Amino acid sequence: MASSGPTGFLGRSSSSNANMRGLVQFIADLRNARARELEEKRINKELANIRQKFKDGNLSGYHKKKYVCKLLYIYILGWNVDFGHLEAVNLISATKYSEKQIGYLAMTLFLHEQHELLHLVVNSIRKDLMDHNELFNCLALHAIANVGGREMGEALSGEVHRLLISPTSKSFVKKKAALTLLRLYRKNPGIVQPQWAERIIHLMDDPDFGVALSVTSLVMALAQDDLEQYKGAYAKAAARLKRILIDGEYASDYLYYKVPCPWLQIKLLRLLQYFPPSEDSHVREMIRQSLQRILDLALETNKNVQQNNAQNAVLFEAINLIIHLDTEHALMKQISQRLGRFIQSRETNVRYLGLEAMTHLAARSDTTLGPIKQHQEVILGSLKDRDISVRRKGLDLLYSMCDHTNARPIVGELLHYLQNADFAIREEMVLKIAILTEKYATDVQWYVDISLRLIAMAGDHVSDEVWQRVIQIITNNEELQVYAAQNILQYCKQDHCHETLVKIGAYILGEFGHLIAEEKGCSPIEQFIALQSKLPACAPGTRGMILSCFVKYVNLFPEIKPQLVNVFNVYSHTLDPELQQRACEYLTLASMPTDDLLRTVCDEMPPFPERESALLSRLHRKHANTSDKRTWIVGGKDANSDAAELTLAKNGSLRRTFTNAGTKPNGGAAGDLLGLDMNNIGPAEAKSIPNLASAAHLSPNWEKGFNRLLLKPDGVLYEDGQLQVGVRSEYRGQMACLILYFTNKTPALVGSFTTTLDLDTSEKTNLTWDVKGLPDTTIARGAQAQQVIMFEAKKVFEKSPTIRISYLAGALQALTLKLPVTLHKFMDPAELTAEDFFKRWKQIGGAPREAQQVFGLTTAAKDQQRELTDDFIRDVIKGFRWGVLNNVDPNTKNFVGASVVHTSEGGKIGCLLRLEPNYGTQMIRLTIRATDDSVPPVILKLMEGRLAQGLSTVQERHGPPQTVSDISDSFRNIMVR
Repeated sequence: MASSGPTGFLGRSSSSNANMRGLVQFIADLRNARARELEEKRINKELANIRQKFKDGNLSGYHKKKYVCKLLYIYILGWNVDFGHLEAVNLISATKYSEKQIGYLAMTLFLHEQHELLHLVVNSIRKDLMDHNELFNCLALHAIANVGGREMGEALSGEVHRLLISPTSKSFVKKKAALTLLRLYRKNPGIVQPQWAERIIHLMDDPDFGVALSVTSLVMALAQDDLEQYKGAYAKAAARLKRILIDGEYASDYLYYKVPCPWLQIKLLRLLQYFPPSEDSHVREMIRQSLQRILDLALETNKNVQQNNAQNAVLFEAINLIIHLDTEHALMKQISQRLGRFIQSRETNVRYLGLEAMTHLAARSDTTLGPIKQHQEVILGSLKDRDISVRRKGLDLLYSMCDHTNARPIVGELLHYLQNADFAIREEMVLKIAILTEKYATDVQWYVDISLRLIAMAGDHVSDEVWQRVIQIITNNEELQVYAAQNILQYCKQDHCHETLVKIGAYILGEFGHLIAEEKGCSPIEQFIALQSKLPACAPGTRGMILSCFVKYVNLFPEIKPQLVNVFNVYSHTLDPELQQRACEYLTLASMPTDDLLRTVCDEMPPFPERESALLSRLHRKHANTSDKRTWIVGGKDANSDAAELTLAKNGSLRRTFTNAGTKPNGGAAGDLLGLDMNNIGPAEAKSIPNLASAAHLSPNWEKGFNRLLLKPDGVLYEDGQLQVGVRSEYRGQMACLILYFTNKTPALVGSFTTTLDLDTSEKTNLTWDVKGLPDTTIARGAQAQQVIMFEAKKVFEKSPTIRISYLAGALQALTLKLPVTLHKFMDPAELTAEDFFKRWKQIGGAPREAQQVFGLTTAAKDQQRELTDDFIRDVIKGFRWGVLNNVDPNTKNFVGASVVHTSEGGKIGCLLRLEPNYGTQMIRLTIRATDDSVPPVILKLMEGRLAQGLSTVQERHGPPQTVSDISDSFRNIMVR
C-alpha cells in the first residue's frame, strides 16, 4: 500500500505523461515525413509537366505566364527550377503588362547580378525604359534596382537618368528612377556622370514631394563623395526647407500628424550638415529661420505618440545641424538647455537621441563643456539604463566629454561599471578606458595602476592593441619602468593572474627586472618563481614570452642560472615545435663558454618607433563603410579638430611626459596614441570583375573583317555559321554614323539578342557615342536587325571601341568585336600644290610632330604569298582617306598625301604623308607629319599594320552586307533629329 501513496502515484503519472508526449511527437514526425514525401512527388510531377510544355513549344503568352508562375511558387518552396530561367527571361519581351510583369518578377527572383543570362535582357529592359507606357518603365526600373550590377548599370544608367530628368515622365516614374540611380550609384559610383549634377540638383525643387524626397536621397549620396560638384544643393536644400516650414508650401497629403513631410525635412537637414557653413548671409538667414521654427514647434506638448515621434526626429536632426553650424549662439544656448531634459526623459528613444546629440555637442562645439558637465551624474547613470543602446550612447558621451578636469572620476566610474557591464560592450569600454587613461594621465602611478587594474578586471576583453600599447608606453618612458615592474610582479605573484598580465610581466620583467632586483620581495629568485608558476597554465605564445624573459635572466642574474637552464632542458623536449626551438636555442646560448654572444642577444630593447594608432583605428573601425558618412567622430573636440586622428596619420611623438596633476601633457592627442600594431594585416585585394565587352576579350578571327573595313565604308565585319555582322558608315567632320546589321543565319529564331558597347577608360573622353537605334531582341530565320550609333571624335584617340553581341540560339552565344572606328576615318583628303606641300612640310618640322618607320611584309604575309604593289599601296593610301598629290615628289614612285583630322574639342589638325616603296626588297619607308604631335604615331601604326599585310595573289571577294536602307539617308535623318 505504501507504493500506492501520493508520491508513487505522481511518479507514475509523470512517466506516463512523458511517454504520451513522446508518442504524440513521433506521430507528428511521421505525418511531417509523409507530407514532405507527398509534396516532393507532387512537385516532381508538376515540374515534369512544365518541362514538357516548354519543350513542345507553341505556348501562348497566357500559358507561358501560368507556368512561370508555377515555377515561381515552386522556387519559393526551395526547389530547383533552372530549366525555366530562359522562359522567364523571354517573357520580359511580351507586349501584355500581365505577362511582362510575371517575367520581371521571375527575373528578379531567379537571377543575380553575376548571372550569365542577365545581360540577355539588357536590350529588353532598355526598350521598356524608352517605352511610352509608364507601367513598363516602372517594371524595368524595379528590375534594375533589384538585380542590376556594374555592367547593367553602365549600360542603362543613361536611360534611367533620362527618365529622371524628362519633363514628360510622371512623378511616380521619376521617384523610381531616382531611387534606382541611387541603388546603382551605391554599387558603382562611376555610372553617375559629372554633367548630370546640375539637372539632378534642380529636381530638388520638383513640386511633387515624393520626387523631391527621392532626389534628395540621391543627392545626399552623391554629395558625400563630391562636395564641390554638388555644392549647388546647399542653397536648394535651405530654400526648400524654408518654403516648407516658413511659407507652408506643402500638400495636405504629406502632412504626417500635423508635421509637414518630416522625412523630407530630415534629409534636407542632414544634407546641409555635409557642407561647411555657407558664407551667403541670405542662405544663413533662411537656415536660421527654419531652425528656429523647428525649435518653436517642439515646445508644443502633444499626447499623440506618432506626432511626438515625427517632431522629435526633425528636432534632433535640427539640433545636429545647429551644432554643425556652430555660429548661431542663440540657438546653441536653447539646445544646451533642452538636451539636459531630453537625457532624463522617460522615453527610451528620447534619452538615446538626447545622449547622441550631446555627444555631437561635445565633439564639435567650440564652447566649453560646462553645460554638459552639469549633467555628469545623469550621464553616468545612463550606464545602468535598462536599454543597451542607451548604455552605449552614455559610454560614447562620457568618452567625448572627458578632459583633464574630470578624467579621474570618469575613468574610475567606468572601471567600477566594467565589472557588471554587458559582454557586448566590454571590449569597447576597455579600449576607451585605455585611451582616456593614456591621453589624460598626469603622473606615473595613476597610469600604471589604471592600466594594470583594467587588464586584471577584464583580461578576456582586452585586445592585443591595448596590452601591447601599455608595453610600448612603459618602454618609451623611463619614469614608468621601475614602478611598472614592481606592480606587475605583485600581480604575477597572485594565485589567479590573467594571462594577459603574465604577457606584460614576462616582457617588463625581462627588460626592467634588474631595476628592482634589490627591492624587498623583488629578488631575482622571486621574479623567477612568480613567472615559473604560471608556465603550466599558459598558452604556447605566453610560454614563449616567459622563456625569452628567462634567457635575459641568464644574462642579468647569473646566480639563478641553474634554475633557468633546468627550465630550458625541460622545454627542449616539448611537443610544441616553436617552444622546443626557443628552449634549444636559449640552452645553447646559456651553455657557451663565454657570455659575449649572450650579452649581445639579450641587449636592452630600444624605444619603439612611431607607428599608426592601432587603438584609434580599432575604435573608429565600427563607423567605417556606412552608406551615410558621419560629419564627426566620437571623441571630443580634440579628436575632431586633430587632422591626424581624423585621418589616423603617422605623426606625433610616442613619448609621454608626466607632470603634476592639473597640467596638460606634452604632445598632441594623436601623437600620444600612436599605437603598437603587431598584427597589422592589410585588407585583401579586391578581385576585379572582368569586362567581357572590352578589347581584352576579343573573339577569334575578329581581325579579318576589321582590317578590311579600315579601307572601306561598308562590308562584312564578322561572319560565322550563325550570324553575319555587317557595317555601313559615313563620316562628316568629327561626326560619324555607324549602322550595324545583324543577319540570322541559323535555321531557327534567335532570341534575347543584346549588344553592349565599350571603350578603354583612357579613351572615353576622346571618343563618345550615342546609340540612336537598338536591334530587335528577337531575329527570325534569315531576317536582319540593325543598330544605329553616332560617334563623335572629341580629341585624338588611339583605341577603337568594341561591341559585345550575345544571343540565345539553342544555347548562349557571345561575340566581342572591335568596331572599325579609327582616327583616320575622321580625316578628309586635302588638295595641295607642290609648293604648298613642301612649305607646310618644313613648317611642321621633325620630331615630336613627325613619325617615321621602315618596314616590310610580316612573316605571316610572306607565308601566304602576299606582295607589295603600286596599286595596292595607292588603294591603301586612299582607303586611309589621304588626298594623293601627284607630281609633287621628284621620285615618281613615291607617294605624297595630305589630309585634315577633325575633332570637336581639339579642332582641325593638318596631316602630311610621304611613302617611299622599294618593290625590289618589298620594303617601305613611311613618314607622317602633323600639326599635333599626338596624331602621327596613331596614323603610322594603323597604316603600317595594314600595309605590312600586303596584297594576296588570290583575290578575296566579300560582297556588301544585306541592307535595308541607305546610309546617307540615315545619317541625314539622324542629324536632323
